[in-house]
Amino acid sequence: MTFSLYFMGYCKAEDIPVDIAERTKWCFLQKGTIELTYNYGTESDPEFKGYHNGNTEPKGFGHIGLSVPDVDVACKRFEELGVKFIKKPNDGKMKGLAFIQDPDGYWIEILTANRMPTL
Repeated sequence: MTFSLYFMGYCKAEDIPVDIAERTKWCFLQKGTIELTYNYGTESDPEFKGYHNGNTEPKGFGHIGLSVPDVDVACKRFEELGVKFIKKPNDGKMKGLAFIQDPDGYWIEILTANRMPTL
């Protein structure tokens, strides 16, 4: 799958770390930052008829990402509340992050900033 990540927030350019691992961690620690993930596909589909959740064909913006202090604690709470999971923290290749669905079927990534450089 080909995708691009976009982060929207406010910061001073001089505060952004040069080291890629430190920059990744720093990015996910920023307050009030939203991550948009674009899954390529819709831009080249002449049959595209409008927006959908971006996780089925044709691809598009697939989910938002939210940083929490502890993914496992957050996911335990989501399970207790009956939230539908797309991916639990220890499933698949990318350990330590989860994907849940909102009531409309949109995906929400749940992550912990301190784990991001190791994914």
